[in-house]
Amino acid sequence: MNRLITSWGDLPLTRFPSDPRDPLRAWDASDEYLLGHLAETGTDLTGTVAVVGDRWGALATALAAARSAAHVTGDLLQISDSYLGRRATEDNLARAGAAPGAVRLLTTQDPPPEKVDVLLVRVPKSLALLEDQLHRLAPAVHDGTVIVGTGMVKEIHTSTLTLFERILGPTRTSLAVKKARLIHTTPAATAGERPENPWPYRYALPADAPAGLAGLSVVNQAGVFCADRLDIGTRFFLQHLPRDLGRARVVDLGCGNGVVGLAVALAEPEAELLFTDESYQAVASAEENFRTHAGDARTAEFTVGDGLADAAPGSVDLVLNNPPFHSHQATTDRTARRMFAEARRALRPGGELWVVGNRHLGYHVTLRRIFGNGELVASDPKFVVLRAVKR
Repeated sequence: MNRLITSWGDLPLTRFPSDPRDPLRAWDASDEYLLGHLAETGTDLTGTVAVVGDRWGALATALAAARSAAHVTGDLLQISDSYLGRRATEDNLARAGAAPGAVRLLTTQDPPPEKVDVLLVRVPKSLALLEDQLHRLAPAVHDGTVIVGTGMVKEIHTSTLTLFERILGPTRTSLAVKKARLIHTTPAATAGERPENPWPYRYALPADAPAGLAGLSVVNQAGVFCADRLDIGTRFFLQHLPRDLGRARVVDLGCGNGVVGLAVALAEPEAELLFTDESYQAVASAEENFRTHAGDARTAEFTVGDGLADAAPGSVDLVLNNPPFHSHQATTDRTARRMFAEARRALRPGGELWVVGNRHLGYHVTLRRIFGNGELVASDPKFVVLRAVKR
């Protein structure tokens, strides 16, 4: 377990789910830079402090310790789109001995606070998610609000700074320290001058979209993968989905905006659908798209969670999966491996996992290790669709 050294103590922090073999830390230099800045400048942490995009709870845990040491009153909020990040925050707060209720955990789907006195933003990988969250929080910002963003140099672009300036007010950056920067914004924008939030975004699927989806209008909340178009990996997967499923219980695992599960629902009127993702934005998108196109009589389950970790063993017949191969900026197959293992546990004997992925990721090797088998269903120069059966 790694320990984050702060002015308010050394904090034992892990990602979620905790794995002693995981080499990735629960914080980076940008978190350290921001916390150091707050301590050195003596930033007043009274009132309502909102932390946006805190990836694994490092900022929230450290600020809870800071406020406890200073006997500060007020509301400390974390606003996150990640179920895994939320669980990590809960575990890290408990491990650090934070008082119950020291941090109020909100999702990106919850109403934002009415007033924010200190706004701290860990710049997300998704510029769209940043834009949406700044828009949602802008009405809560007032003349005295302290606004500080943080991120690694490679994550902060001109477009990032433009969003802060256009939505909140004049913006400048700090010097780089350990390849991290701070963003300082002075509140200035009024409600009348503030641009309109373009999220959620709606678009029509192309006329040549496969699996009965041609021309359907879909909605994507900000931050959902490939939010403005049908991505090519999903398009390829849709061309090769299994058919004649009858009353099968089908899981769209890592569902994103849910178009894969929606295609199954439209083609298989008796199939039972479960949509699950660790992103609150993704599941909200998937549910709206299903409700819009599957009809009022059709039902499905929508779950924000850790994949199929909470599913009963042997409870599903088919899992469809387009796994991510990034954890924020880090490239890793850890998430895919966990998804495959959880799918095997949740599948009934004879149940199947179908996966689409880039050819170079070598998922066929991972599937054979976990399932003992795996076969190629379809391929093109960039993608493969693979099938594994629980024996």
